[in-house]
Amino acid sequence: MAAGETKLVILWFRKDLRLDDNQALGAAHRSGRPIIPLYIRESTAAGTGPLGAAQAWWLHHSLEALDMSLRKRQGRLVLASGEALEVLRGVIRKSSADAVYWNRRYDPSGMSIDVRIKAELEKQGIEARSFTGQLLHDPCRLVTGKGTPYRVYTPFWRVLESAGEPELPRDAPAELKLASRLPVSEALNTWKLLPAKPDWASDFSELWTPGEQGAQERLSGFVDDMLGGYRDNRDYPAKRATSMLSPHLALGEISAARIWDATRGLSKRVPAADIVHFRKEIAWREFSYHLLYHFPRLASANWNERFDGFEWRNDDDEFRAWRRGMTGYPIVDAGMRQLRRHGWMHNRVRMIAASFLVKDLLIDWRCGEAWFRDTLVDADPANNAASWQWVAGSGADASPFFRIFNPVLQGETFDPEGDYVGAYVPELRRLGPKYIHRPFEAPKRVLDAAGIILGHTYPAPMVDHGSARNRALAAYDAIRAASRTL
Repeated sequence: MAAGETKLVILWFRKDLRLDDNQALGAAHRSGRPIIPLYIRESTAAGTGPLGAAQAWWLHHSLEALDMSLRKRQGRLVLASGEALEVLRGVIRKSSADAVYWNRRYDPSGMSIDVRIKAELEKQGIEARSFTGQLLHDPCRLVTGKGTPYRVYTPFWRVLESAGEPELPRDAPAELKLASRLPVSEALNTWKLLPAKPDWASDFSELWTPGEQGAQERLSGFVDDMLGGYRDNRDYPAKRATSMLSPHLALGEISAARIWDATRGLSKRVPAADIVHFRKEIAWREFSYHLLYHFPRLASANWNERFDGFEWRNDDDEFRAWRRGMTGYPIVDAGMRQLRRHGWMHNRVRMIAASFLVKDLLIDWRCGEAWFRDTLVDADPANNAASWQWVAGSGADASPFFRIFNPVLQGETFDPEGDYVGAYVPELRRLGPKYIHRPFEAPKRVLDAAGIILGHTYPAPMVDHGSARNRALAAYDAIRAASRTL
């Protein structure tokens, strides 16, 4: 590099695949240095990459979208694989960059890697700066008056709400000073993030448009058409009533601050209760990261250690039937088949399916958490683990273990006409509202008319819910009794 030539800054993209409201990008832009946009496929288990195969599909298309946005600004995204510090050192050596900027991540392995990277770069005289942006607040900021982490969601929500409106999001710079000479990039296709044979993700594009533009369009459509009535409608899976922003948030195609900001100033046309209820969903994500930050083993260990003695059955055949959506309980099967088809499941149905696995089948919640992590396009290290522990009764502010969803009543309450079940369990579509959630009670003439042979065209229930409930409660009583004797 010639004397006096401006040095470069590396903008290390992670789970922030956007130009809008990107704190690290904004700082790099204000530095006046030419920017090298870099994404690293790390060789370690850091929380930068996809959590599973479904999210790998999303990541491929998200990286394509980000690269396209940069090319419109006469740049491109540099892709590299390997241990992050070594990759960064290589790019610094080839470009003479003297700074690396990134947005913070909050998974335990990722945080420990970042601490080391920052220290090592600074030893080399490289400016290493990290920024917030994945959350409304860094998870260490909101603590109790005693300086301890929150263990219950409601007081956490109250302190978040009383903290005032989050900082306004910042628009993407109108122009970016991107480096004209960039290191050689790996080809995205060589990463093999997309399934080949079979292409089990072939239907994902029916529902999803990965990338920053897709995220912004999804947010706009939700605020315009669905935010009003959100509180009452969000529990009905057949209704188009939820934001479906979670996959975009998971890879940072949109910021939580941008979503929060979109709900400001709407009180004249949207009931306040709907706005608050939606904001509470954003806050639950914040709470989940608060838990992960203060309890790094959230995905692998019971928050409530009393559950360490719980006796799981962990039947492999039953776990396989649950994964395939062949339990004999239509609302559970519809959810699991929606997951296979679109890489996503309605939130109410997630709770029903999770309760069935943990409490009706007595299969360890960690098995379900791992399956969701691999099959959800919105897989999230904090939300996924915190929500499974909530259902299992072992987490912070968890639903009591004895709250056991009845899958039949849940289906009849939240899918009264059977439209959701009919969409994903088509063999039951002709059964009608009276029996679609309880085909095992339908008279033979009704089953014959609908073309259903229980145990053949659709399975009989794999367990009797009443008996399974009693079995679960007995297992719970056993650990309660054991804890009282300690």
